[in-house]
Amino acid sequence: MKLSDAVVTPPMVNARRPALLHPAAKPLLFAVCTLPFAWLFFRAAANALGPNPAEALIRGTGDWVLRFLCLTLAVTPLRHLTGQHALARFRRMLGLFAFFYLVLHFLAYAWLDMGFDAQAIVRDIPKRPFALVGFAAFVLLIPLAATSTNAMVKRLGARRWQRLHYAVYAIGTLGVVHYWWLVKKDITQPAIFAAVLAVLLGFRVVHRLRAG
Repeated sequence: MKLSDAVVTPPMVNARRPALLHPAAKPLLFAVCTLPFAWLFFRAAANALGPNPAEALIRGTGDWVLRFLCLTLAVTPLRHLTGQHALARFRRMLGLFAFFYLVLHFLAYAWLDMGFDAQAIVRDIPKRPFALVGFAAFVLLIPLAATSTNAMVKRLGARRWQRLHYAVYAIGTLGVVHYWWLVKKDITQPAIFAAVLAVLLGFRVVHRLRAG
């Protein structure tokens, strides 16, 4: 048999790594998540926040808290619906950015509304139901952010850690209630967040019922 008659088998080519598992995926997501902060900072520096800059900053950071909470809660449904289980590796970062924007939201309120007067803040929060509900969400999110590392997962144990992080459902609900009670006339935005949250939580209920 001539060499030219032989069937030459090409070397096996390694399957291309999925985009969600690419080493650059997390840094890219991190950069994207910082864009709202950069945009708010730029607008504040350029004095382009409108006639009420304090309200614009407080409302803007608050909106992004709810968006990141919804994105965090959307990871599990998307994993089940698309089969892209690698999405789970981004959930922790999204949750931490929700906390980051919540800290900014509270600081904007404490600084721009209350002048960092601790006594005034302590008096103000219980007086206004929407502020009390929002502060409760802030307090509940602190232990979730504090236990977001792999070391804390090992220290608490996977089951205890998971039970603690179920608090994100209550946090999302409190965040929507906070927004709903805050607005006085146009409830379009809080209603949209409420609908999205209802779908995300409803998916979990249906999935668990089907799983038995």
